[in-house]
Amino acid sequence: MPRNVTTATLVQSLARAEAVRLRDAFAAAGLTGLRTAHSLLLIPLAEGGLHASDLTATLGVSRQAMAQLIATLERNGYLERAVDPADGRAKLIRLTARGQEALEVMHATGREIDADWEKRLGADRLADVRDGLHQLLDSESEAPG
Repeated sequence: MPRNVTTATLVQSLARAEAVRLRDAFAAAGLTGLRTAHSLLLIPLAEGGLHASDLTATLGVSRQAMAQLIATLERNGYLERAVDPADGRAKLIRLTARGQEALEVMHATGREIDADWEKRLGADRLADVRDGLHQLLDSESEAPG
């Protein structure tokens, strides 16, 4: 890759490259029908069920896109809908055992990637990269508009 590309392009390229590793890990674990883009929905559900509207807001997608994503992941056995005990009219979206397994594969793959990057960069440089990314993400969440 040319040295004069933007940092954002580098981050996106690196994410795409590592998504291949995650896709391969899903396949090795027999987790079919799960794309790396789908896996972003699993992360907010790690702590328990949420309403579809909460997931829509968290991921910043349209209600229609969220409904399609939930239906796809439900059909493939990663999510289920359950009655919200606080409001019997509402449904919670939550992980199934298969969804929890996918989340565990994601975490294990993330740890492998971190270990690989630490070997390549060294612990101090990797810590600097992580700190910089946290600063950028924190400032994005504070930016107006």
